[in-house]
Amino acid sequence: MAQEPGENLTSEDVQQRIDTLEEPMYTPFVELYLLEESKALRKEMMNTRAELIEKVVDKELSVADKTMSYATDTVTYFFYLIAGATSILVMVGWNSIRDMRNQLTTLAEKRVNELVVEYEKRLEFIEDQLRQKSDIIHQNQAEIERTNEVHSLWLKASQETSQQNKIAAYDAILDLRPDDVEALSYKADAVLEMQEPLWAISLCQRALKLAPENGHAHYQLACAYAEIGRWDDAVATLQKAIDISEAYKDDASVDPSFEQLRDHESFKKLIFPEEEEQTDT
Repeated sequence: MAQEPGENLTSEDVQQRIDTLEEPMYTPFVELYLLEESKALRKEMMNTRAELIEKVVDKELSVADKTMSYATDTVTYFFYLIAGATSILVMVGWNSIRDMRNQLTTLAEKRVNELVVEYEKRLEFIEDQLRQKSDIIHQNQAEIERTNEVHSLWLKASQETSQQNKIAAYDAILDLRPDDVEALSYKADAVLEMQEPLWAISLCQRALKLAPENGHAHYQLACAYAEIGRWDDAVATLQKAIDISEAYKDDASVDPSFEQLRDHESFKKLIFPEEEEQTDT
């Protein structure tokens, strides 16, 4: 029964509505919205990168100005201090003005070199940070482009009527994301439609190595086992799929792959337990 507005929905109500859905909940408008959001995100990241570079450059110029100003002031104060000390020393006869000038030059060069080295280290650190930020931005842009391309391939596969064309779309997805479990399991489904159960078994086993709790991969593997006459394996694998989602029980009840299992005792107990209970009664 439908819930009135304002009533609280329990998890059982939500699950019941999901189980009784007769058509997908998404619409092309949602897909268009996702693509537009991805496009906006990419533009925002590019703007962020430009702002980051501008701020770093301004910071570098500010640091350079302060460093050079500090170096100039230091040398000037040093010069005044040593000039005064030199005058006193010359007056008492310790050193000549030439010796004082040489010492002043040496000390000034040493201090300036120290400041230059320190500035170069700071600038190197800023460049490393900027390089890391730039790498992250490039990675994010590449991931967004890859996601958009994968989404387009999924749309293409859903619209194809030829199993060969669907398999080609799934292969393109797997080229971009080799560990895409959904692409592997849906490719297995298309392969089964082409009467290639052994190929489907290989694809499902590969998917289950990546995601052992993937219900769709378990279900397709059960279908493939049923196609080659491995009844016990088919029922056991179908049980795993149903343990993950009860919806697979309804799918199995009408799936042509299980046609030869209709009279199998363990299959009837799994899919039609009510009929078994009535028979026993």
